[in-house]
Order: sequence, then C-alpha cells, then structure tokens
Amino acid sequence: MQTKTSPVSRYSTPSVVMHWLMLLAFIGLYAAINLTDVFPKGSDGRQLLKNAHFSLGLLVFALVWLRIVFRLMGTTPAIVPEPPAWQEKLAKLGHLALYVLMVVMPLIGWAALSARGKPIPFFGLDLPALMGENRELGSTLKEIHELGGNIGYFLIGGHAAAALYHHYFMKDTTLLRMKLG
Repeated sequence: MQTKTSPVSRYSTPSVVMHWLMLLAFIGLYAAINLTDVFPKGSDGRQLLKNAHFSLGLLVFALVWLRIVFRLMGTTPAIVPEPPAWQEKLAKLGHLALYVLMVVMPLIGWAALSARGKPIPFFGLDLPALMGENRELGSTLKEIHELGGNIGYFLIGGHAAAALYHHYFMKDTTLLRMKLG
C-alpha cells in the first residue's frame, strides 16, 4: 500500500490516461456490437450501433500507436513486492496479446467491411476500402473478427482479474501503478 514515506511508483500520466481511455473505447465497442440485436435488421438503431462499433474499433487502432509510443518512451515501474518470474512472463505474454488484439482486430474488421463492399465509417467520415470486393473473403474475415472479439473478452477479463488478484490477494502495487494522480 502507498504511504507518505514510501510513494508507489506509477506509469506516466499520459500512459495511465491512455490505458483508461482504451478501456472506455473497448467497453463502448463491445456494448455497441452486442446491443445491435436489440434492433431489427436494417433499422436505423442497428446501423447506428454498428457504425459506433466500427468507429470505436478504428479509434482503438489509432490510439494504440500513441499508447505504444508512451510505453516505449516511459518506464515500467517496479511491482512491490516483486512477483514470481512466471507471473512476470505471463503478464508480458498477456500484454503482448492485448497489443496484438488492438492492432490486428481493427485491421481485420476494416478488411472484412472492405471485402464485403460495405462503407468503413469513422465518426462521420468514410474511410477507403483496404481491398476490392470479395464476398467470400469478407465472410471469412468477419468470422475471424468475431472469433478474435470473443478471444478479446478473455484477454481483457483476464487482465482485469489479474490486476484485482494482485491488489486484493497478493497485496502488491500492480494496480496502483495504473492509478491517476
């Protein structure tokens, strides 16, 4: 725990803000795609939610590069007490998987829309297609994107569960490193 004589080392403010902003984007994009079933196919409400999902996914793609820059420029604060080496390796693997998710999933989604001949909306703008129309490829990419989205639930959930486990059971500074202020 943090004390006045022993402050907890934390990530830089830009890194912390970017972390929580990305979480909000993920909550929004997952909520948007899951709520589409509330509306009938072809309805304005359903399309609005799909467009929100597409836009937020592309926002994640844009922001992840800024997040990577902050991560490379900043330092990684130590966890006190130091966790076992296997936990640190698992954490690195988990973080790598999350970064792959943030880079690859939006690209697959963009490619899926492109191949299916659909517009690629980004907060009111239409982005160019990544490829020509190929409905069969588009359907395959959509299935891959959906599978990746399901894997994302486990990666994000596992990441959150690990942080809470460290905070409440191991009583180390893992979670406190991502605290604002």
